Amino acid sequence: MSTNEFVRSRWFMPLFCLFLGALMFAAFAIGDNVGQGAISLAIMAALGAVFLLGRRSETLRGLGGPGRDERWAMIDLRATAVAGTTVMIAVIAGFIVEVARGEDGSPYALLGAIGGVTYVAAVAWLRARG
Repeated sequence: MSTNEFVRSRWFMPLFCLFLGALMFAAFAIGDNVGQGAISLAIMAALGAVFLLGRRSETLRGLGGPGRDERWAMIDLRATAVAGTTVMIAVIAGFIVEVARGEDGSPYALLGAIGGVTYVAAVAWLRARG
């Protein structure tokens, strides 16, 4: 099975959820909070089970890999744009609130810089491609 076939298979999203849950568990365990890690792993395992068992839902198939076509590619592109815009607005607002509170706002400034530079680089790269 090729990588693309695996990513589009019904197993990708459930296994990806378990992988993220295991990473969260490890991070919490390293931080000496095993209980929260177990809760995070359980939540991610439950989400993986939803993707695995919810194969009849077109929405879950579209989110989880199999059942994607050009229509789903456009839905995904638009949803990604909405999510990215929302996150950037939250980062800018967080920066402004932090600075207004007398803090340095550097975590927000760093995230905003990463987002802004990535956006400009993507525009330049996509423009150069075609």
